[in-house]
Amino acid sequence: MKYLAEDPETAVIICYLESITDDDNFVNALRETASKKPIIVLKSGSSSAGAEAASSHTGALAGSDIAFDTAFRQSGILRVKTMADLFDLGLAFSKAPLPSGPNVAIITNAGGGGVVTVDAMENAGLELVKFDDETKEKLKECIPDEGSANNPIDVLGDAPVTRYKESLDIVLDDPQVDSLIIMVCPTASADPDGIAEVILEAEKKFEKPILVVNMGGPSFDNANKMLRENNVPTYVFPETAVKALEAMTRYARLESREYKDCISNIEGTDPENVAKIFEKVKADGRDTLLGSEAYAVAEAYGISAAPIKLATSAAEAGDLAEEMEFPVVLKIASDKILHKSDIGGVKVGIENRQEAEAAYDEIIANAKEAHPDIIPDGVEVQKMMPSGQEVLVGMIKDKQFGPMIAFGMGGIYVNLIEDVAFNLAKGLTCQEIDEQIDKTKVSTLLNGYRGEAPCDMDAVKEAIKRIAKLTLDFPEISELDINPIFVYENGSSALDVKIKLE
Repeated sequence: MKYLAEDPETAVIICYLESITDDDNFVNALRETASKKPIIVLKSGSSSAGAEAASSHTGALAGSDIAFDTAFRQSGILRVKTMADLFDLGLAFSKAPLPSGPNVAIITNAGGGGVVTVDAMENAGLELVKFDDETKEKLKECIPDEGSANNPIDVLGDAPVTRYKESLDIVLDDPQVDSLIIMVCPTASADPDGIAEVILEAEKKFEKPILVVNMGGPSFDNANKMLRENNVPTYVFPETAVKALEAMTRYARLESREYKDCISNIEGTDPENVAKIFEKVKADGRDTLLGSEAYAVAEAYGISAAPIKLATSAAEAGDLAEEMEFPVVLKIASDKILHKSDIGGVKVGIENRQEAEAAYDEIIANAKEAHPDIIPDGVEVQKMMPSGQEVLVGMIKDKQFGPMIAFGMGGIYVNLIEDVAFNLAKGLTCQEIDEQIDKTKVSTLLNGYRGEAPCDMDAVKEAIKRIAKLTLDFPEISELDINPIFVYENGSSALDVKIKLE
């Protein structure tokens, strides 16, 4: 890939990929290469059976499919799902110039084909140009009244070559138009070769991508050959052309991307303290941190969280509750008791010292009754925080690419709603964090929905950065989950921090 990126004879790199073994250099190499040449990848093994076949074929462990998706996206790679897409996109990139924007014009001699193209464009996120009055008046002069000077432009089934030529020149001369799809359906009067010739004339005059959809089968073979030999891609169906144009438009945006690591220089972290906490957990024979330990880790990395401390007696619980100021929450401290609420292991809304001491005794009694074989570490006292917009930030570790940072809607419905987006922690950029947040539905709520005040987006981004930094600094973290984080107009506060070690 590095060699081909410098090869003047190579316009686009298409690649069939099963697995990789050098994950550190792979992503960096992709980023470096994709900034110079488009790379289109067909990654097989997206199904569980396919992954097993790929693994046995190459002898290499394949990373999860979502991790590959994430790695490709962050590297500027265009991933396709089929062999047909691999070559359809390769054809477009190898011949047409990149569009300068998403605005597309359509010229067709069949109204139905225009409608199909518009539907495909909307699904692909491309924009249909709305012509100004000047352009429409020019088109009306060369198109009969039965046709359409609106986009998509219908030059009618009886369109002679001159009508195509005049329409092409008018449309491509419009500065609003970034690219053009021209569709020719077989009619009694259609002249495929003549239309191809005027398309080539226009292609030389205007430096804009033109994708041609010739739907006439063998009768269009010569026209297709003429166009492709002169750097104009042709397709049989409009959906294929739209898919190729969407990929070109997306790559054109990626081409100017800068990969500036935004987490390596984060200040205000205390890795030595975190290392001591992890050493104690391992020395105790545990792989899961208590809530108070996880809070201390978050605090050491500047992650804003609701204070939580461990009490080993009712009196200590009362002392801690008074220090934090009421109201507080008490919950059983044990890495072996997973569903604490189910056994009466959580008490909320504690308003005074007497309630705190009584809650401590009750929680310990409930835990002993439910799990007589488990000796709890005590009871954790946590400051109750005012409600905010709930989000989740977490990390899962991919066996190929390492930490993957998750962001999405938090709270009790997180598994039901499944509003989450991922980024690889390695080389994470500020732009990628912005895009990760924007991909989720909760971003709409964070920006202020139906009159609600907007939340502190900078606090959300800071939490993502610091969690990414923590998971990269400590590869022994196998899972990290903060759900929910309450986000306010100013600031944020993590409520429930879970950390598991390998």
